[in-house]
Amino acid sequence: RIYEGSIISVRVDTVRLPNGNTATREVVEHSQAVCIVPVDEDGNVLLVRQYRKPAAEALLEVPAGGVEEGEVSEEAVLRELQEEIGYTAGKLVHLASFWVAPGWATEFMHAYLATDLTPSRLEADEDENIQVVRLPFDEALAMFDTGEIKDGKTIASMLLAQRHLS
Repeated sequence: RIYEGSIISVRVDTVRLPNGNTATREVVEHSQAVCIVPVDEDGNVLLVRQYRKPAAEALLEVPAGGVEEGEVSEEAVLRELQEEIGYTAGKLVHLASFWVAPGWATEFMHAYLATDLTPSRLEADEDENIQVVRLPFDEALAMFDTGEIKDGKTIASMLLAQRHLS
């Protein structure tokens, strides 16, 4: 490992290519994560707006976070919902699991649809400054085309959730 941080670690691996040559690959190690599409009884999706330093702007996203040691993904979903938007869900549907950036990172994301929402708050992480934004689901989908939503996990998970909401 060449770097060890609180969220990521970075290592350099030597790999053997199919042609027999070797190459080096930089790998960002990150825990598994969850992203959640929370939809209320009126068909609104609850998104979060938060500043993202690498993007240098505040992004509109679905709630998301890491799966902590000893947790299963469903437990992480319920915890993140409470921390980020102040709700819990009576029903969860697993939408898909996918690599976030398989060319350079180990992060594996589990996407869920959350419905039957009821208020239930856990204390948010100290370093998160999150604004909850409630929008009609179709209006949020239209924001992909306008560039108002440009976060990959949000686009993927909402398109996956759309099949279950029709």
